[in-house]
Amino acid sequence: MKDPISPNKKNGPNQKNDARQTPGSSRQGRTRKENVSEPSTLAQPSVAGERPQILVTGAAGALAQQVIARLRDQYQVVAVDFREQVYLGDDIPSYRIDIGKRGFEDIFRAHKIQGLIHMGRIMTSEENRMRRYNANVLGTQKLLDLCNKYQVSRVLILSTFHVYGANAYNPALLDEAAPLKAAGVTMDLIDSVELENLANIYLWKYPKLNIHILRPCNIVGPGVRNTMSNLLSSRLSPVLAGFSPMMQFIHIDDMADAIVLTYEKNKPGIYNVAPDDWVSYQEALEACGCIRVPLPSIPPVVPRLISRMLDLDSFPAFLMDYFKYPVILDNRLFRRTFNFTPKKNLAEIFRYYKDQK
Repeated sequence: MKDPISPNKKNGPNQKNDARQTPGSSRQGRTRKENVSEPSTLAQPSVAGERPQILVTGAAGALAQQVIARLRDQYQVVAVDFREQVYLGDDIPSYRIDIGKRGFEDIFRAHKIQGLIHMGRIMTSEENRMRRYNANVLGTQKLLDLCNKYQVSRVLILSTFHVYGANAYNPALLDEAAPLKAAGVTMDLIDSVELENLANIYLWKYPKLNIHILRPCNIVGPGVRNTMSNLLSSRLSPVLAGFSPMMQFIHIDDMADAIVLTYEKNKPGIYNVAPDDWVSYQEALEACGCIRVPLPSIPPVVPRLISRMLDLDSFPAFLMDYFKYPVILDNRLFRRTFNFTPKKNLAEIFRYYKDQK
């Protein structure tokens, strides 16, 4: 009997970019059979002694791979990414496919997916606005519908602190009840806010999904390639003259621990994830050994024009307000609920970037 899908095989020139692939082929050339059966829940595995199966999206990212490394001994991980197919070992099925593709449901048919960790959000630098909206919002909606259809009993969605918006009138600490004002700041963050709104709807509409939404501060450390990590890695880093907002940083290792802890403790809700301390942006650059390059900050259109004209990926125009006004997260709910304390302090985080220069 043919398998409906087979992991660990790249799409050939004549293949569609979906999960339907020839059976029994892998990057290592080893035959692999996947059983297709009815899905089960985490609480009641279908076979005695069988490890619960977790679908992890965004598997090509550094954070996702840290999470997978922590899960693989206790769970059967199924890895998915829209950018590339990653090889994580013969024991981890891996697929390159867009969530919005019709064949994505084949993964749920071939694997008894019991939990989801969704980190496959497309970043602003990767695609245009419409493509991001289709993937991040409509794609996530399809993913959550499949989770409901196949009785997935635990879902974790990685969001971002950017959804709060950077505003001069932000309170000193933003808790989880604060309004999400990012869509009013820039059109480029609408998909992030809409993804959260969608996840909130499903959180209350389908309580059996046990949805957890994490809003982390700046995630930095080895392998991270987001805006903030790129700035800390650079020898020359732009700053806005007259502005140096307070910021929070969490090491990739601590964030991976937080994700696994949240998934395993299974206490659905929305949580800010951040350390207890913070530092100004310009002090962070100095601690990392960066040379600060001041840009004119007024009128507001000037730094945005400079960013677009020079094509500064590490200082994108749509995030300009985040380099002017603070967005400091209140972490008390997450810390109290999960008894979580980051292990890496600011000195260790900044030392890594300074040593790389």
